[in-house]
Amino acid sequence: MGFISGTLMGLIAGVALIFGLAHAMNRRAAKRSTKAADINVLGSLNREDLKKICGDNLPQWISFPEYDQVKWLNRQLSKLWPFVEEAATMVIRDSVEPILDDYRPAGISSLKFSRLSLGTVPPKIEGIRVQSFKKGQITMDIDFKWGGDPNIILAVETLVASLPIQFKNLQVFTIIRVVFQLSDEIPCISAVVVALLADPKPRIDYILKAVGGSLTAVPGLSDMIDDTVASLITDMLQWPHRIVIPLGGVDVDISDLELKPQGKVTVTVVRAESLKNKELIGKSDPYVVLFIRPMFKEKTRVIDDNLNPEWNETFELIAEDKETQHIILEVFDEDSLKQDKRLGIAKLPLSDLGIGTVQEINLQLLSSLDTTKVKDKKDRGVLTIKVLYHPYTKKEALEALELEKKTMEERRKTREGTGAVSGAADAAGGVASTVTNVAGTGVAAGAAVEGSGVAVAGSGVGLVGTGIGAFGNSITKAGKFVGRTVTGPFSSARRSASSVPTIDE
Repeated sequence: MGFISGTLMGLIAGVALIFGLAHAMNRRAAKRSTKAADINVLGSLNREDLKKICGDNLPQWISFPEYDQVKWLNRQLSKLWPFVEEAATMVIRDSVEPILDDYRPAGISSLKFSRLSLGTVPPKIEGIRVQSFKKGQITMDIDFKWGGDPNIILAVETLVASLPIQFKNLQVFTIIRVVFQLSDEIPCISAVVVALLADPKPRIDYILKAVGGSLTAVPGLSDMIDDTVASLITDMLQWPHRIVIPLGGVDVDISDLELKPQGKVTVTVVRAESLKNKELIGKSDPYVVLFIRPMFKEKTRVIDDNLNPEWNETFELIAEDKETQHIILEVFDEDSLKQDKRLGIAKLPLSDLGIGTVQEINLQLLSSLDTTKVKDKKDRGVLTIKVLYHPYTKKEALEALELEKKTMEERRKTREGTGAVSGAADAAGGVASTVTNVAGTGVAAGAAVEGSGVAVAGSGVGLVGTGIGAFGNSITKAGKFVGRTVTGPFSSARRSASSVPTIDE
């Protein structure tokens, strides 16, 4: 009897214990679910919501980072960098070298990489922000920093000499935008778009060093290279400009990813007032250079000896993205003996323009668009322009795109032809400078002054012996730097828009 009663009591106690534990577990699960729901609601609150709830008692440790930390990605990148560096070097050499020829200044005949290595130090990704602006696309903004040890030597060839230029202490700080075009087929990505965000402005720092020589031996070379790098980044890589990379194995139309003309901007440069005088004797000879893309610059005529010039000249510029692009207007003082000086610069965002209405705008000229570099706080005058924005139809956009391609092709052909003529002219000039006696039937229609190192050729044809040298309406200064000849900045003729001088602060 005692055994039976003990067994029953044990069963009852065991069952009661099981039910008690089950009830406790269910109660605990219900509480955890309630807390999880509350935390989920709190997690969806933004900074403004918390300020409304907490008022001025918002703790300082609460933050809302825009970018997610990716330490794991940096660790993997460190392991993969030797392979990434090799592949990136090949891509840069194959894709950038042809573009350098389009952007090289008039005083340089060739720009090529003689040595290119990204070094052993991998870049660092500070964070990644993933967004979705359009269906079928994923947009990823990468906070990119790199202070590596690359070995980049650029072979810069002037008309008769070559000077290797090394990029040292290269540092890059920028936000890289990567857009993935999604696909239904493996690898599920049909194309990738890469660009640098314009805000914050990409910062690329470096020091130029001439290998086996000095940069001062070639006046203006450092500024030419700086201007080429800045134009290349602004015109090719900075958003809305982008690089579209189709991925192999997926046949898809990527035309929607490519940048297309969006509208036409008609700009009338009316006048300028109270310009700063850069001349010691007389007044400045101002002209205006304007552009949306540095590749397509327009230039007004030069008005001599006037600080309040009136141009009333009209130009048409092509806009690819009204929301992010802007018009840059620079006023220069022409100097026939040395590099032109910039009198002021102004920027007009296209987003400020109405559609189909002419607006007259007064722009205050600044010494630089980068306020951190503005040293001269003096007034530089006012530039008055009239602007009209006309959005393209689909047909007009295609016509504008074809016109851009045609203009680029013609410019490339003109550049190649100019380089050939300049090389022949300089070769003839070198022969003429060594000739002291003209004999036989040879006639010299040029003059050489060895002491000053200056060769002046007229607008006709110089015949030395049986050789023929064709010289344009320009003045060539030949220095003592290994027989180097520099043309362009010393020309007394009016320069075209394609040979706009390097910025001179």
